[in-house]
Amino acid sequence: MKFYLKLFTINLKSQMQYKISFWLTSLGQFVTAFTSFFSIQFIFMQVNAIDQFTYGQVLLCFSVIMMAFSVGEALGGGLATFSYIVNSGNFDRMLIRPRNVIMQIIIPNIDLTRIGLLIQGTIVICIAIPLSGIAWNISKIILLIAMVICGAVLFFCLFLIKATASFFTIESLDFLNIFTYGTRQFGRYPFSVYGSKILWILTFCIPLALIQYYPLLYLTNRSSSLWYFCAPFLSLIFICPCYLFFKMGLHRYKSAGS
Repeated sequence: MKFYLKLFTINLKSQMQYKISFWLTSLGQFVTAFTSFFSIQFIFMQVNAIDQFTYGQVLLCFSVIMMAFSVGEALGGGLATFSYIVNSGNFDRMLIRPRNVIMQIIIPNIDLTRIGLLIQGTIVICIAIPLSGIAWNISKIILLIAMVICGAVLFFCLFLIKATASFFTIESLDFLNIFTYGTRQFGRYPFSVYGSKILWILTFCIPLALIQYYPLLYLTNRSSSLWYFCAPFLSLIFICPCYLFFKMGLHRYKSAGS
């Protein structure tokens, strides 16, 4: 634990070395994310509901995805450089250390500038909660928190899948961004609006609907099924195939020789 704490401290010091750059980048993340918020507002100037979901409920979807993505990207966004780590031979040094490989990759690359996205998502969720028309109670508050936390785990897993592809292709595959940055954009609205086929994919293949659409049905009393309440927790099963894929890539890895 001391080793990981030291890595995080070094990472924090390096990012705060240029404080103005850090805060301007965070501000840029905050401001840029509001373009999506305004696009939702513009649409609801023309319609009263989207797939029977009100303005406040759509904002709730948007804010949950935004908060989950901000945490997931802060932890896993550094994996975007994984292909360089592999090709430069730095990955060999990680393998010979008696420490968890994934943790060695994550902690030195945690991107704290994503706090701008997190703050934006927090502001929007504070707006959405009173507008959603949901009768809040303890169980629904717990479910909302679980949606954000489990969503962050899922987004991290998606970044891990993209990084693992570097074991097989040498270079990272940019088209995989559709499952990370793309799903962040799609998640502005309940996933049901994209049709039954897309909803099926986002339920059984990439289970983001389990942390957005199905819990929302429970929150809005469209369904009282316990399965919908448990959906965010069930989504964590996705960790298993992601980790197995990483282990398979690790088994296939051959030293770069650098």
